[in-house]
Order: sequence, then structure tokens, then C-alpha cells
Amino acid sequence: QVQLAESGGGLVQPGGSLRLSCTASGSVFSINGMGWYRRAPGKQRELVASITSGGSTNYADSVKGRFTISRGNARNTVYLQMNSLKPDDTAVYYCNAHSWRDFWGQGTQVTVSS
Repeated sequence: QVQLAESGGGLVQPGGSLRLSCTASGSVFSINGMGWYRRAPGKQRELVASITSGGSTNYADSVKGRFTISRGNARNTVYLQMNSLKPDDTAVYYCNAHSWRDFWGQGTQVTVSS
């Protein structure tokens, strides 16, 4: 099994920045990609950004140019730098790891409000 732990969420004003972190533990050798999803109130969970073990990245259109996904020196750590935050970015953000199946963290709350 793979366990994921997110951190870095909080309350920020519009235009501000946050950096989310996710660390995987357990069967980390099996992970071939990681990503960030979010679920806003009353909405379905959606992909925000993803990165493969080879370093290829993909972003939702709504966050392109504002968010950056990256991984640490260890392949089991991934970050999401969020700049120019908007109220629509308010959501619970979940770390995801691709292995023989998808694994999910518990989520970290991001609230963008003035």
C-alpha cells in the first residue's frame, strides 16, 4: 500500500500564494506518477496538475500560468506552488499517486477569501 500525506493549506487573500506538499510512503517503488486534485464545495473532484516519473507535467486550463507542480529529489515527494490565487481556487486539495491503482491523501483545505 501507499500512504500520502498533504500539508501547506490555509487561508490566503486573492492574489496570494501557497505551496502544498505531498509525501508518499509505503510501496513508493511502485509509483509512476503523482498529481493534485481538488474538490470545491458542491463540485466533483477535478484534476489540477499531474507529473510523471519522467517529469512530464499537465495542468487544468483554469490554473495554467498560475500553478506549478514539481517533485523533490526523491520521487515520493511532490509540490504544488499556487500563485495568483482566486476565490474559485477554494477547495480541499488531494494528493494522488499512480501505482497499480490510485492512492489518495486525506486532503488539505485551501481557502481564498478577502
